[in-house]
Amino acid sequence: MLSDTEIATLQDRLFQLRCAAEDVVTAAEDGASTDEIRRMAAELASAAHELEQLR
Repeated sequence: MLSDTEIATLQDRLFQLRCAAEDVVTAAEDGASTDEIRRMAAELASAAHELEQLR
């Protein structure tokens, strides 16, 4: 069971993850280079991986 603080932290990190995903979509729509999209996608994957590690 999660405490109120842990839930708030989880919600914050999920919000950050969603924003990062939206940034990748926006960059792709705006014609960002393949290297830039790749970098942003790697950061997104890393953020998701870190979120999975919450215990």
